[in-house]
Amino acid sequence: MAAAACDDAVDQLTNLLDQVEAPLKKTFQNVHQGYPTETLVRFLKAREWHVNNAYKMLEDSLNWRIQNEIDSILEKPIIPVDLYRSIRETQLIGLSGYSNEGIPVFAVGVGLSTYDKASVNYYVQSHIQINEYRDRIILPMVTKKFGRPISTCIKVLDMTGLKLSALNQMKIVTAISTVDDLNYPEKTETYYIVNAPYIFSACWKVVKPLLQERTRKKVHVLRGCGRDELLKIMDYSSLPHFCQREGLGSSKHSSSDTEDCFSLDHPFHQDLYNFIQDQALNQELIKQGSLHVKIPEQDPEDAKIVEVIEAEFHKLGEQNGSANGVDKEQRSTIRPARFT
Repeated sequence: MAAAACDDAVDQLTNLLDQVEAPLKKTFQNVHQGYPTETLVRFLKAREWHVNNAYKMLEDSLNWRIQNEIDSILEKPIIPVDLYRSIRETQLIGLSGYSNEGIPVFAVGVGLSTYDKASVNYYVQSHIQINEYRDRIILPMVTKKFGRPISTCIKVLDMTGLKLSALNQMKIVTAISTVDDLNYPEKTETYYIVNAPYIFSACWKVVKPLLQERTRKKVHVLRGCGRDELLKIMDYSSLPHFCQREGLGSSKHSSSDTEDCFSLDHPFHQDLYNFIQDQALNQELIKQGSLHVKIPEQDPEDAKIVEVIEAEFHKLGEQNGSANGVDKEQRSTIRPARFT
């Protein structure tokens, strides 16, 4: 798209946003963190530069933030700490470091995340808190350090342990990815897939042609643990622990919890948890209980992709059902994650 056309689209979206009510403008400040143009571009990209569609997406997102009190979500800790530790052990995500260009590198243990120690509400709350901490604390910090806007991250997705029998948990993953798709669009610059088993390769072959070109370009499936490729864009110290040694794979408990970026004992999660506790103390808001954040309705295009993947899972399940422990009832509830 020509630069002039991009600028014109941004101007049109800016004019539309100027007309919204004050509460929406206020929550938009928490979204853009001083860089409104870059934020508008993200929403425009997510809607293929259709200004009216981007405006509706942004307006819906700002209303969602207000209705679910997202601006104050970093003041609401998940307590007691043992519950939060259980979430960290079953929702494997963490900040492993930064790329050579200062972009945060988030590791995600897709295959070994079980989401079975807490309610969906707690997992969604935890995910949104990580998003908001990334956007309000981490990204402004690296923006200041590097002297230029840094508004995206890199994700390294570890597929170790991915089986058809584990995909029942994907209902939660789909809820989380829908929240991301509609409220945090274009926040991931690149997805690197590592330790991919056959089940991923088979499904990716079917899904890839259905995705928009900009999405396909973001996804890179690397050989093995991806160490050599990833070392071209980051230092060894920033590699996720499951990429540091070929054949190691993901682990819920590495030899050192401070190296395992999924662990609550890792500096990133310690900083995040302490920050939320401090914010809550300042507001005198500490109380037990999960937040009930409304999950937006899935985009119809995404729903079509889900149907295609589900059909592929059925086929794989019929071919290898006994080996993977998948029965008909399990196969009917499988829900895949989506790259955005």
